[in-house]
Amino acid sequence: MTPMSGLILIVEDETDLVDTLEFALEKEGFRTRSAGTVEAAFASATGTPTPDLILLDLMLPDGSGTTLCKRLRAEPATRETPIIMMTAKSEEVDRVVGFEVGADDYVVKPFSVRELALRVKAVLRRRQPAETTPVPARFGRLRVDTGGHRVWIDGQEVVFTALEFRLLTTLIARRGRVQTRDVLLNDVWGVQPGITTRTVDTHVRRLRKKLGLAAGYVETLRGVGYRFTAEVPDEREGAS
Repeated sequence: MTPMSGLILIVEDETDLVDTLEFALEKEGFRTRSAGTVEAAFASATGTPTPDLILLDLMLPDGSGTTLCKRLRAEPATRETPIIMMTAKSEEVDRVVGFEVGADDYVVKPFSVRELALRVKAVLRRRQPAETTPVPARFGRLRVDTGGHRVWIDGQEVVFTALEFRLLTTLIARRGRVQTRDVLLNDVWGVQPGITTRTVDTHVRRLRKKLGLAAGYVETLRGVGYRFTAEVPDEREGAS
């Protein structure tokens, strides 16, 4: 099998771990570069060329990985760059915080470098367009540009992370059909051990918050999963 390619930015202050990750990832066909502080990482991530994926340690000498993640999500150059957080913390609340600030995946130290390489590949594969029903350019209050990864609600552009955009477009493409949490985990997140179905709920809440007046398009079926409404609802009341 041909190795995957791409540039991976490793944000980690433990030099031994950086050396190990660089060796493992380069063996898989990736290019790497590294940074050991928040400021160096921000400069490297937003420089040219921008990385295809960022491995981000949660604890850095000059700040937190969650703060850096939020900064990167606010930058046009990196708002869609996949981010995998690495941390020694293992409580679920820490994983939820990581996802809340825009991380695409989360690994707990100590971890297998082989597993990490597989997660990197899984996250990068999710960047490829899914083979499914085409997403309509317009649906009610929404306008979606799949090629440009852009969304407008009532004519106002709203910024979605790459994972949020994939979740939204997957639901829209399968509108009218129930999507269980397990199906969404497989098709949107990829098959990843250690991620619970509560992750889906967390991201759907974030998605609805950003959708604003269009939040009702995403329906909850208790005990089953989620469904994007098949038909545009009557929105004459309160419509702009």
